[in-house]
Amino acid sequence: MDLIDDPRPGENAHEYSVSEISGAIKRSLEAEFGRIRVKGEVGRVVRARSGHMYFDVKDDRNALACTTWKGQVARLSVIPEEGMEVVVTGKMTAYGAQSKYNMNVDDVAVAGVGALMAMLDKRKKLLAAEGLFDPSRKQPIPFLPEVIGVVTSPTGAVIRDILHRLRDRFPRKVLVWPVAVQGQNCAPEVARAIEGFNALEPGGSLPRPDVLIVARGGGSIEDLWGFNEERVARAAAASKIPLISAVGHETDTTLIDFVSDQRAPTPTAAAELAVPVRLDLMAANNSLGQRGQTALLNLVARQKQRAKDLARAFPQPESLLSAPRQRLDYWDEKLPQSLRQVVQRGRLGLADLSARVRPQTLLTLVQQNTRAVASAGGRLSPALDRVARDNRTRLNGLSARLRPGLVDRPRADAAVALTRLADRAQAAHQQRLKGLSDRLIAMDRLHETLGYKETLKRGYAVVHADGAVATGKAAVKTAKHLEIEFADGRVTVSGGKPKTAKSPPPEQGSLL
Repeated sequence: MDLIDDPRPGENAHEYSVSEISGAIKRSLEAEFGRIRVKGEVGRVVRARSGHMYFDVKDDRNALACTTWKGQVARLSVIPEEGMEVVVTGKMTAYGAQSKYNMNVDDVAVAGVGALMAMLDKRKKLLAAEGLFDPSRKQPIPFLPEVIGVVTSPTGAVIRDILHRLRDRFPRKVLVWPVAVQGQNCAPEVARAIEGFNALEPGGSLPRPDVLIVARGGGSIEDLWGFNEERVARAAAASKIPLISAVGHETDTTLIDFVSDQRAPTPTAAAELAVPVRLDLMAANNSLGQRGQTALLNLVARQKQRAKDLARAFPQPESLLSAPRQRLDYWDEKLPQSLRQVVQRGRLGLADLSARVRPQTLLTLVQQNTRAVASAGGRLSPALDRVARDNRTRLNGLSARLRPGLVDRPRADAAVALTRLADRAQAAHQQRLKGLSDRLIAMDRLHETLGYKETLKRGYAVVHADGAVATGKAAVKTAKHLEIEFADGRVTVSGGKPKTAKSPPPEQGSLL
């Protein structure tokens, strides 16, 4: 049986390619929705190595895939995080390669204050768990900084309030790092400003601040949200320079307030925390100076009073000297009588000694001493002979003076005393002669050392002209007989002027 091709219903319909269907769906989707805003909860968030970001926005029944390209991520005011309730803005599109549709998101906003506070509370718990809020990490604020760094907007009223307050309290050098204080550029610029101040080298061309002030005026939570970003909080916590946060009014609290070293309720209060009042310091200095002067005067007065009290406890000088004065007067009266007694005892002893000296023994010793002196004097030089004659004359005089008084005294009693006296006289005389002899020998050696013969040994010579020493050139020219004396002898030189020999006339040559 022959098969008959029966036309199927719809075979005359247009056939589309896959790309045509995908393109039509994409055009229809983009034309239908255009630019839309979608509210939902952020699901998974993926950051690709290329810089693109992929995340889901979902509700209790469905999920919408979202894509933010690398160039768009940098312009987002809020970076989506998982679990955050947001409102995303962008365009719907389709991706035909996988038969999927998604939303290209170029703006993300937190959906309501409650969501912002929930996200802030989550960040606070995360940073607190890392210990960034620990009080032990806080740095003390310098009492009087030389340079103050301010991170704020250069055109707002905040910087004017800070500068005005610093000028009133204590003028200091101020470095301003201009930043955006709200919007999508706020967080990165504030973080870079804190890091930039910390990167300055101490002692460089641009001075490094001693304290930082991060300030902004009041506003809504959305306006202040840049200071709640994790990047700003971590930069403030890592700052090596003490940091004062002054964001918003007293009732406003941001994440940077918890990690900063000191929180100020207002920017003006931050300036007051940074520097003291100069007039108060001057007054305190004057007060301390007066107190120090008063304390010194009181100390001196107490020391004077103590010295007076101690002086009253000491005895008077008159009482201390009265007893020594009495003893001095007593011994002064006793001294003449004691001297007379000593002289009397000496006279008695001398008389007793004289009575015991033998006159003949004394004469014998004197004669022996005289002969010894004469014998020694003969051997000495003429100078010692004069000394010996002088001593002999003195001994003869003593002998003549002793003879009358000793003739009539008993010889036996004076023998011992005369022997001792003779021994002492002989010893003294010998010592005297030895000293003179040594002195004469030393002088003779000195004379030889200083004499001209020692000079001749060093290479000099003496010229004798006609028997006399020639001291000039004229004496040598007129002398008839010259002698030159060296250390080892003399050399005779014929006198008279030296005759100059005439040179013979030149020989005349022969004419032949």
